[in-house]
Amino acid sequence: MRVLFIYPNLNAQIGFNYGLAFISSLLKQHGHITRLINLNENLGQSLDLQKIRVCMEEFQPRLVGFSVVTNQYGYAKEIARSIKEYSSVPLVCGGIHPTIAPEEVLASGCFDFVCLAEGEYAMLELANRIENGEDVRNIPNIWLRQDGQIIRNPLRPLVDLESLPPKDYELFDFQHLIDAKDGWVGIMTSRGCPFRCSYCFNHRLVEQYQQELGLPFNKLNYLRWHKIDTVIKELSLLLSNYKNIKVFIFDDDIFTLDKGYLRNFCQEYKKLTDKPFVVNAHVRLFDAEIASWLKEAGCMMVKFGLESGSEKIRQDILNRHMSNDDIIQAFQIAHEAGLQTSAFVMIGLPYETREDIFLTLKLLARIEPNRFRWSVFFPYPNTQAYEICQKAGLINQEKMAGLTNFTEDSCLDFGPQHNLFIQKLARVFPWYVNTLLSPHPPPLYPDLKDMVETMDENAWTEAEKEVLSLEYNLSALLVRSDIRHYAIKYNPFMAVKLIGTQIFTDTPKRGSEQ
Repeated sequence: MRVLFIYPNLNAQIGFNYGLAFISSLLKQHGHITRLINLNENLGQSLDLQKIRVCMEEFQPRLVGFSVVTNQYGYAKEIARSIKEYSSVPLVCGGIHPTIAPEEVLASGCFDFVCLAEGEYAMLELANRIENGEDVRNIPNIWLRQDGQIIRNPLRPLVDLESLPPKDYELFDFQHLIDAKDGWVGIMTSRGCPFRCSYCFNHRLVEQYQQELGLPFNKLNYLRWHKIDTVIKELSLLLSNYKNIKVFIFDDDIFTLDKGYLRNFCQEYKKLTDKPFVVNAHVRLFDAEIASWLKEAGCMMVKFGLESGSEKIRQDILNRHMSNDDIIQAFQIAHEAGLQTSAFVMIGLPYETREDIFLTLKLLARIEPNRFRWSVFFPYPNTQAYEICQKAGLINQEKMAGLTNFTEDSCLDFGPQHNLFIQKLARVFPWYVNTLLSPHPPPLYPDLKDMVETMDENAWTEAEKEVLSLEYNLSALLVRSDIRHYAIKYNPFMAVKLIGTQIFTDTPKRGSEQ
């Protein structure tokens, strides 16, 4: 049976969807035929409903599956409505948004099914039953609407990762993806996260599994790893089958979570290749021993999520229990080991004041990561953070529905003055960090910051158009003068530390950094 996948990854960075790659591989293993429409402007694939119709008519699928996060849900609905006008093929929506808001997705009338949580075996069962003309009403992980009522099927146990076939990379035209990402290739060795950050859907998913399976967290098997041999084989196949791979990015939520696994993996990785790699870590799950293993194995960068420089915001709002001292120590350890670092922060958080934001800016200036990324907080539905925002009356629902990313604006309403401040920061965040660098901030940035501060909304709307041009020219001047500073590079929400011409050069093209 033919199954078409649609990944509306629009107004976003180039991405590889691990879930779709596994689902496609499993379907193919059982005799099904799959195809993907991978929508992303940086891949030259914008939203074109007519092209999708042509693909539908040519491929003749008997099932169409969407994978979406909240920001892309609007695109998915638009495509689904269009398909419904000329086809009766059943549509199934999976991914994070349908998992945390299944009733909303089914109530839209755009989709026939919702696939919750891990979809590999649920999608296989759905495809098999459709192909065989069997009843589809009682498939675990699948919800559907019938006669005005929602049929809520239970969750199946979490997937045994070793039961899955290798991912279907060719579904994504993978060589094209590698080239578009300038040789940076993502891979995952594990699933799950032990933490319960309020802004992440993870805690809701864990609660759902605990309630339905009647098991405590330590019995859920929520934290799972691929065998190291399996990962090494996958890396070896990638290196054999594809050209121009420069860097591997390990997209595990916390690559340093299992210290024993990490040590053994590093030993095997360096036997396989000398390709550099990048990992995600948690500041409280990182020490000098881990740093040395990573460095020796070829790791070039460790990425840490900080979210805020305010310990109160981090702990009371975000449920991130780590101190600023923990953060400072982790970055110091990484730098002393010769590892580059990247920090992730958010602005526009509920109950966050201007003073809290400056604590974030000061923390970045203190730890001096090699790069940092910032985003505007987005309250994903049914998360604890969403409930906090809702109770505070902060959410502008109309604005929220129109946001397709979390880099440009906030859907929270803090009042005109603070709203404008967030809009400005979203564009010139590194300028503020530069003014706080010690012992002396680079020239001109303090004046630029003061100029931005005085602008009203109309003045800022005009000035905003010239920000990147001004930033580029100023940074070029400082580079020639060998002055240390952060510059916006590669995309509008990443800053890289430059000292003269010293810069980490093997960085992805615009739109590709993960």
